[in-house]
Amino acid sequence: MDSHQQRAEPLRVLVVDDDQLARLALRLVIDGEPDLTVAAEAADGDGALTEVDRHRPDVVLMDVRMPGRDGLSATRDILARPSPPAVLMLTTFDADELVLGALRAGALGFVLKDTPSARIADAIRSVAAGEPVLSPSVTARVIAAATAPHSSYVRAETREDARRRLAALTDRERDTAHAIADGLANPDIAARLGISVATVKAHTTAVFAKLSVDNRVQLALLVRDAEDFRDVR
Repeated sequence: MDSHQQRAEPLRVLVVDDDQLARLALRLVIDGEPDLTVAAEAADGDGALTEVDRHRPDVVLMDVRMPGRDGLSATRDILARPSPPAVLMLTTFDADELVLGALRAGALGFVLKDTPSARIADAIRSVAAGEPVLSPSVTARVIAAATAPHSSYVRAETREDARRRLAALTDRERDTAHAIADGLANPDIAARLGISVATVKAHTTAVFAKLSVDNRVQLALLVRDAEDFRDVR
């Protein structure tokens, strides 16, 4: 990644986890990379907010479940700040709905706690560059949690807001959004809609801008919230 190599200083990472041994392990991984460094650590969400204000890290590696203020609440507050750091969620995936909430709040992705060290480092670099880190297999589980019949994230007000936002799209943009929500890659979307890949990319860019979403998972969650959104005009 050339943009990472051009940095004069290492990317500064805030590690947030209530498990001291987990923080130590992550510090060893991060400080072992020449272009990364641990700027600070925190054991809970309140500590994360304090350290973000104190150290202004480039990336926050945030545990989802912690005593006191959890990672979701802290992520919402961090990302509401001016020029916030990128947030990468850390999870064991026993908390799918909390991860859903973090993605809605603007977190750029998530990694499992047993992810190999090199991939954690790469994920930090990616989110620092504004690139979402969303493994297809894990993304499928997140979307499944969002669309489960008793998901707490499928509420009337959420559904109405999603429908209102999707109504701003053109018919072809909505078709593109639906295909993205179905997990299709750009070539498959092009084949489904009978258009070129370049046109798919153009529609996707327009959809992201109109809906104020940052990545395909946020878009998929919005589409799922709207349910029968193809009837929205």
